[in-house]
Amino acid sequence: MATPESIARYLLKSVNRAVREFEMLADGDRVAVGVSGGKDSRTLLELLVRGVDIPGHYDVVAIHVDGNDVGLPDQRPALEPWFRALGVPYTIARLALPEEEPLPLDCFRCAWNRRKALFLAAEQQGCNKIALGHHADDAAVTTLLSILYKGRIEPLSPRREYFDKQFLAIRPLIYVTERDIRRYARACGWEFPPELDCPQGEQSSRVQVERFLAGLPLRERKQICTNLWRLSQQDGEAPGDC
Repeated sequence: MATPESIARYLLKSVNRAVREFEMLADGDRVAVGVSGGKDSRTLLELLVRGVDIPGHYDVVAIHVDGNDVGLPDQRPALEPWFRALGVPYTIARLALPEEEPLPLDCFRCAWNRRKALFLAAEQQGCNKIALGHHADDAAVTTLLSILYKGRIEPLSPRREYFDKQFLAIRPLIYVTERDIRRYARACGWEFPPELDCPQGEQSSRVQVERFLAGLPLRERKQICTNLWRLSQQDGEAPGDC
């Protein structure tokens, strides 16, 4: 049976590849890892703590945006003991909304406000990089969503600069499939009770597209995801099976 250590070594091969190809990390970086509490961001944090193969050293800070005040599930009881067990410094950023913000938040506004809180916390922690937990399947779904709903291709970029190069947002899991992340989560024994799911998540367009792809035969799904990645990267190499 595969162990967390053996799966992590396997996943780090894809992470190292992405870091090299897209120049994501460098010596002296201070990296804020956005940790929502799900399997993707948890896996990302653990892999970065284990260590990516770069010349030099980087520091990691975990940042969780807490939306309990606006009706989102409280992840802190599960995350804070885990942060301490990992030995990683962390901060809990409050999701503060404008007074006129209607509730419940739709997916776009939720993502926008959470991203704002994450960037503000990263600035307070002196970070120059922000690592996000999007993986290869997310990249394919994002490309398909942009085609279906916007009529144009808006890919999930492996790296993107913000605020006149103050921050570089990176996605080290861009070559890692969700299937492999699930394997790692199971090996770690992580549990995600239904009450911690986003209350609006089942109604989102992203979830509907994910379900469409998941309902296809595995062989077709692999080919579609590969084609979407190539399309989004202008004929770049595909990340692997999704």
